[in-house]
Amino acid sequence: MSKYWSEVVRGIEPYVPGEQPQVEGLVKLNTNESPYPPSPKVAQAITENVIDRLRFYPDPNAVKLRESIANYYGVAVQSVFAGNSSDEVLAQTFMAFFQQPEPILYPDITYGFYPVYCQLFGIEANPVPLAEDFSLDLQAYQQSNGGIIFPNPNAPTGLLSQLEQIEALLLANPHSVVVVDEAYIDFGGESAVPLTARYNNLLVVQTFSKSRALAGLRVGFAIGHPELIEGLERVKNSFNSYPLDAIAQAAATAAMDDVDYFVACRDKVIATRQRVTQALTSKGFTVLPSSANFVMVKPPGSLGAADLAAQLREKKVLVRYFAKARISDYLRISIGSDEEMDTLLFALGELGL
Repeated sequence: MSKYWSEVVRGIEPYVPGEQPQVEGLVKLNTNESPYPPSPKVAQAITENVIDRLRFYPDPNAVKLRESIANYYGVAVQSVFAGNSSDEVLAQTFMAFFQQPEPILYPDITYGFYPVYCQLFGIEANPVPLAEDFSLDLQAYQQSNGGIIFPNPNAPTGLLSQLEQIEALLLANPHSVVVVDEAYIDFGGESAVPLTARYNNLLVVQTFSKSRALAGLRVGFAIGHPELIEGLERVKNSFNSYPLDAIAQAAATAAMDDVDYFVACRDKVIATRQRVTQALTSKGFTVLPSSANFVMVKPPGSLGAADLAAQLREKKVLVRYFAKARISDYLRISIGSDEEMDTLLFALGELGL
């Protein structure tokens, strides 16, 4: 521990990202990346003109990208904020809205960055336990708070909350910001974006990393009332006025505009998820009902999840294990291509499952 670290850095427990090993022939099912490449229009968008203009600063407001997002969702451009990954958008959200006298609320089993941001920004939190079936009990969030955030579908469980439940929460919670983190919404859920037209305290955050296959470019966005967007802009412009480079803006705009390709890839992931869920269930796995591009599974019998993850790794199949209370018996398996998932199922068969 360095003597030069601040007290905040000394006390923080950083987020641990999914492993990115450089192993030839590895089937990588641990970080929920797209099994398919980005839209072909992404490569077409990165023109010589875009490359030539790299000597200039990019558009600090990412206007063309925000216009594409606004057109897709049927909202005003003033209701869209674009940032360098949804992670950074979330960090700016915590800074803009959650430094309040009351503690914020989020699920006790959820995206691991939420507690990290609370530590980093000195925000008190009151985690709300998931129900016994791992679903979010949104009625339990109807208590005094300085803000609410949860993923929908939740991560790492993959379970979906319905829009009626979210709207009921918004009706009961008019005095603080409610953030719905929709990193995985495209794989089986209905976005809460339409609710932003009726609830000024709702902010919806999404990413281009999953369903639009741009994890390597780090592009995220938020949609909400213009007053919320202005709050995010104030934080952004106090930290980095140019968070999205010119290539990322051009590529993300092309990916957003290519709706047909997006739908085709999304539908293939959903179909593969359904097939793999049935196959794992037939092998005796407990599979949580997922609306994401991954499944959370409990191995059959006495075989531990950590042991199975290690055995699969020996067969060059990488899945995610979380050594955390309540989910330590489970593995999270990303949905890859059909060929990658067949490799997983074959490896399980070789292990006697």
